[in-house]
Amino acid sequence: MLGTFALMAVGGYLLGSIPFGVILTRLGGAGDVRSIGSGNIGATNVLRTGRKDLAIATLLLDAGKGAAALLVAKYLLGGTNANAEIAGAVAGGAAFLGHLFPVWLKFKGGKGVATFFGLMLAAWWPLGLVAAAIWLLTAALLRMSSLAALVASAATPLVGLVPAAALKLAAPQPIVMLAAFTAVLIWVRHHENIARLLKGVEPRIGAKSA
Repeated sequence: MLGTFALMAVGGYLLGSIPFGVILTRLGGAGDVRSIGSGNIGATNVLRTGRKDLAIATLLLDAGKGAAALLVAKYLLGGTNANAEIAGAVAGGAAFLGHLFPVWLKFKGGKGVATFFGLMLAAWWPLGLVAAAIWLLTAALLRMSSLAALVASAATPLVGLVPAAALKLAAPQPIVMLAAFTAVLIWVRHHENIARLLKGVEPRIGAKSA
């Protein structure tokens, strides 16, 4: 079984490491996204090319690759049993690592927010919806995308530990562990944003760059 999980991890990593932001901007004639704005390969930086269509496609594909890795792994191991849950979490976590540290780009990837939401929605959709709601609420109130991502990612594993009172449901343990794992990495990859937040100079949503 360990060998199976290892194969799931390798497959998940390779899928997650596909740099859709780089591929789409090049195919769309928008240049190399790594030479624009923050240099990040995610949808937010792709939007700085002025191509909303490429940004939306990047967002969906970055979210989709995490979801696909998790769902395929679960399907291959039977879908609903304990081993399937573990396999899904392993493949999903590996896909997340692939997005952050893609071998094709010398391990310099994105910050993982879109992939995080894709994973959570595929892993346990109530938890994914709560994570998205927290992001939307924080972004609407404070107008900072990075802060919304930090708050949502930190809150998600905590929410997963608490059964939903009305539904009497709790997220499976492997999914809670996956949420915690991805949250830590999101905070690590947002270290520059955190520094700007502490200094009070983090740009707000919709603010024009200087």
